[in-house]
Amino acid sequence: MKKNELLTKDINTLIKQIAIPSSIGMFFNTMYNVVDTFYVGMISTVAITALSYSFMVFFMILSISMGLSSAITAHVGNSLGKHKHKLSQIYVANGITFIASVSILLSFLGYLFLPEIFTLLGARDESLKLSLEYTNVILIGTVPMLIGMGANAALIAKGDTKSYRNTLVFGFVLNLILNPLFIYGYGIIPTFGFEGVAYATVLIQFLTFFYILFKLYKTDLLSFKIPKMFFPDIRIYKQLFTQALPMSLNMFTMSLGTMLIMYFVSFYGYKTVAAFGIGYRVEQIILLPMLGLNTAVSAIVANNYGAKNFDRITEVIHKALKYGFIMATIGIVFLFFFGKYIIMAFDTNIEVIETAYTYVMIESIIFFAFITIFISNSTLQGIKQPFIIPYVSMYRQIIMPVILLYIGVVYFECTVTTAWILIGIIIYSAAIWIYIYMKNKLKELKIKI
Repeated sequence: MKKNELLTKDINTLIKQIAIPSSIGMFFNTMYNVVDTFYVGMISTVAITALSYSFMVFFMILSISMGLSSAITAHVGNSLGKHKHKLSQIYVANGITFIASVSILLSFLGYLFLPEIFTLLGARDESLKLSLEYTNVILIGTVPMLIGMGANAALIAKGDTKSYRNTLVFGFVLNLILNPLFIYGYGIIPTFGFEGVAYATVLIQFLTFFYILFKLYKTDLLSFKIPKMFFPDIRIYKQLFTQALPMSLNMFTMSLGTMLIMYFVSFYGYKTVAAFGIGYRVEQIILLPMLGLNTAVSAIVANNYGAKNFDRITEVIHKALKYGFIMATIGIVFLFFFGKYIIMAFDTNIEVIETAYTYVMIESIIFFAFITIFISNSTLQGIKQPFIIPYVSMYRQIIMPVILLYIGVVYFECTVTTAWILIGIIIYSAAIWIYIYMKNKLKELKIKI
């Protein structure tokens, strides 16, 4: 059996080894969506609207799978850290069957209730028709996509983020080719129009699914020698569900929170809404490299917590925070000099550009708070203590924005710049809360921080 490097290898090397491929993968995943938006925009504005409605629904499905994936990483990592290889195989087998069952259920519910969901979101006439056509195709790829995410979660537990990075780079390149091919047709390939974008995604999801399962099989974590391991174990399912619920609620709350902020921003007019949308997109692009630290911390902490190597847990937290703060500083400087030029690539309206740039510069200062939240959440996942995460998320995404933004925007009619600052205050207070909670949890477990 191969030696577990996450228990012995230099922490600096491990962080780079895990975080860099993860960040590259996230970048290409973002660019994949940009490619879809570009080609759909060439079809019609209504098609763009339909794509937006579909993404809202799909993100809710993803929020559930992301929680299960993080649970698989934590439990498999802990088992590997304890050198219980057979137990880690059981977690992988049951994790895959669990996430497969959930994906089938979600797909079935999607087919049943999509018309009602889209109508509730505001889709009408042509946009409703296109939303249903697109999403009904996309749901075909839900099962392989979510199972692939579960298999990738097991690979992450071993410190392998390169395999998933490879699929995302491959998917991006293939999407560039398949989108125009399926939209407009060529030779024996018929013209699918808007649905062609969905068919391209489904095909790529199936190819990714087979590749990730093959990579997992090569690690010996996925074994078919004992079929009984794939039989549902209620105890394992309960552990995975308990671990997954906080992160799933966190992701779900994030999507609701973004829509809530958009509501208050709409008080300043459509140009400010456009500026917020652009600024938020730019902010997310700069945060991508920092998100790779999440994966590294979660995998390293999970393994070393299982092995009771508490000093290495302390070390990875300190070094991840240091690297994160350095990256945040670089991001702030970069946006100061080049932020306006990036914004101009999305819109040429002077008022939109200035408003978006103000947003980006104020929110960039919050990168330090985001890093603290990311590392704290990943640590709590690794030590199997994630239960505070949805409460902090609810505070940050729902409760405080409703209170402060209502008082500031609606009651006092503050400037939009003040609204940006209020959002920053909320995020910093959440970062302080989750960091203090993480420190207290680590102290309870006799882990110095």
